[in-house]
Amino acid sequence: MSWSRKPLDLPTPENALPGRDAPIALPSRHAVLGTPMAGPYADGLQVLDVGMGCFWGAERFFWQLPGVFTTLVGYEGGLTPNPTYEETCTGRTGHAEVVRVVYDPAQVSLETLLKTFWENHDPTQGMRQGNDVGTTYRSAVYAHTDAQLAAAKASRDQYQAALTAAGRGTITTEILPAGAFYNAETYHQQYLHKNPGGYCNHGFNGVSCPIGTGVTS
Repeated sequence: MSWSRKPLDLPTPENALPGRDAPIALPSRHAVLGTPMAGPYADGLQVLDVGMGCFWGAERFFWQLPGVFTTLVGYEGGLTPNPTYEETCTGRTGHAEVVRVVYDPAQVSLETLLKTFWENHDPTQGMRQGNDVGTTYRSAVYAHTDAQLAAAKASRDQYQAALTAAGRGTITTEILPAGAFYNAETYHQQYLHKNPGGYCNHGFNGVSCPIGTGVTS
């Protein structure tokens, strides 16, 4: 991804980049799943957005899960409308790199998605993920329903207990209702499928996440 140093503080509306009105276009089909990437999605499907640092490796975990209809990567949690990747890299858009997961709750539970999220990055690092430093790499969950928000917070508390028992630090994950999501450029979508040897700093972080939020959709 990028190893350059970036600002560690989020921008204010006064110093955020202005952005643009036109969104970045998405490919019509997912390169792995063959499903449509853009909404609106069929009734019964639900959406969850997660930030785990660089979105290249994070997206792959979710398209591999049975019951996930489609995935796409983009920018969320910031101020600049329709930012480009180069603009997010300045730290002046306020966005995190995120994966949008569109899933069928009859086939894959929200708990499974959250377990995948927690276990495959380090949620204690603040404005970084490994060698990737900056606000774009912060850990985040952006929930689309009240049930998702409650489940994310409950799973955070459960996972904090597991991390503490393992001698790890305090979770810094941003857990908020979903805001505006802006598509990332086509070359970022399903990047590791298109570039099997591409950069990825994701993998099991060594601490299992207990299941038991009681929320399944």
